[in-house]
Amino acid sequence: MLRTALCIASALAALAPPTVAGQETRAARPTIRAKTILGAAVNVSGGNSVGTVQDIVLTDEGVVDYLIVEKDGKLVTLPWEAAKFDYAKRQATVDITQEQYQKIPTYSAERYPDFYAPAYRSEAYKSYGLKPGLERRLERRLDRRR
Repeated sequence: MLRTALCIASALAALAPPTVAGQETRAARPTIRAKTILGAAVNVSGGNSVGTVQDIVLTDEGVVDYLIVEKDGKLVTLPWEAAKFDYAKRQATVDITQEQYQKIPTYSAERYPDFYAPAYRSEAYKSYGLKPGLERRLERRLDRRR
């Protein structure tokens, strides 16, 4: 059994594209540039436009955490996980209704919220029917123990 698994792993490794110093090749991962995301249209279910991506919030590790959506001078926080992005069309779709979106708290460029305050983070995700990553991981652990 172990010998078979090793043979399969070797065969798969031989088929994989070569890497340089442990890095993936360009063909394995498409390049997505910030300017593809900035200025992109944001729509809710039904195709209604709710604004454009004005800014991107990154984690300390450089991972996109939030999109900041602007319409008529009002800003809304959109968790990256809530957006389904079509890079070719420069468009994000959010799976909520126009009415749900209108209930999300707004702010201005002069006063950004504390994105990582636990209460704000939970509320921002809850607006889109999601839970922040840490909460989801804790729930999965608790579910496994039951």
